[in-house]
Amino acid sequence: MSTEKLTEREANSYSPLTLAFLGDSVYDTLIREYLLLRANMPVAKLHSAKIKLVCAEFQSKAYDIVSEKLTEHELAVLKRGRNATGNTVPKHADAAEYRRATALECLFGYLYITGENERIRELFGFIINSELNNNEQIGV
Repeated sequence: MSTEKLTEREANSYSPLTLAFLGDSVYDTLIREYLLLRANMPVAKLHSAKIKLVCAEFQSKAYDIVSEKLTEHELAVLKRGRNATGNTVPKHADAAEYRRATALECLFGYLYITGENERIRELFGFIINSELNNNEQIGV
């Protein structure tokens, strides 16, 4: 994880979509690590399992899981991400789900850039251990 961290003020100067750009990578890496540690399987199967957990639909559900566990400031970051404009919604995603997925990525990007790695892992744990994520659903 990053050794350089920004203050809250510095991090708040970034647009929500810029934070989501970083947060997408952070979230994706956590998913890949989670899957790899759960099963030693061919890459194609890992990729298929990963796709189920990084899609807008799943991240939108994850939004609900973490939103109940956030501080007031973290919730404000999440809402900034959800309300960000300029999102081009992919054909396979619902607009509302995509905005909520972007919000989750924005939060993860914000926490990463401010050095809150333990908090990222805690929130990720809530997501991955939720009822949404059983081994049958993700194929692990």
